[in-house]
Amino acid sequence: MIKTLFLSVWFIVHPVHVTLTSIDYIPERDSLKVFIKMYFDDFLIDVSLHSDSSTGEVFSAANPQSRIVTENYLNNKLILMVNKRLIRGKLSDIEIVDNEIKLNIGYSQINQPEVIVVKNLIMTKLYADQANLVIVKINKFEEGIKLTSDNTEKTFSIN
Repeated sequence: MIKTLFLSVWFIVHPVHVTLTSIDYIPERDSLKVFIKMYFDDFLIDVSLHSDSSTGEVFSAANPQSRIVTENYLNNKLILMVNKRLIRGKLSDIEIVDNEIKLNIGYSQINQPEVIVVKNLIMTKLYADQANLVIVKINKFEEGIKLTSDNTEKTFSIN
């Protein structure tokens, strides 16, 4: 239900600056599966400010350099701590359709999460009106939050 609400908002709000991040715990794999969706033009501006590279000119889902830059960008802009341990993700998929980029990143060796800290810095230095919508789903726990340029972090206690 929360996902449906956020997706509805997603399609209505551009040119407002918004991203959608979904964090799902996969207990049988002791992992987190993270999905991120944003506007591609905004992403290219933010990644170029972050990486000192001209990736935007040659950026493609199949380009190995684009994948490396994107994975580094995500690990520096979407900071996750699980049970007080900082974790880094591995980019598994990039899809670019029209002006949207969809990214999947996986985090392994995640034992039953009790506390997750999400710090989302995607485009927060780029746009004062940035809204980063985050949904965390772990077992029966599901909560959504809107993070902004002024409020970039949320701690989720899973009970």
